[in-house]
Amino acid sequence: MNISLAVLGLSGGELIVVMVVILVLFGAKRIPEFAKGLGKGISEFKKASSEVSNEIQNAIDTPVAPPKPPQPAPNVQAPTKTSSHEPTVNKI
Repeated sequence: MNISLAVLGLSGGELIVVMVVILVLFGAKRIPEFAKGLGKGISEFKKASSEVSNEIQNAIDTPVAPPKPPQPAPNVQAPTKTSSHEPTVNKI
């Protein structure tokens, strides 16, 4: 018991004073409600952190598909250049 109190930095008398102050501030009826809400909050936090860990692990384990190679452009021939200003001469 001395080890757990030493971790908190409280002696036996200080711990009793803290408990009495909590009892006076919250009242005997509200302490169980407070503890229940605290327990639910801790369980929700653990659930959310495990979901985040699972999402990260799934993202790491899922292989990423390589990008598709670019499609070659269709081969379009440029129109031949003809001049419409030159007269056409027919040799007979």
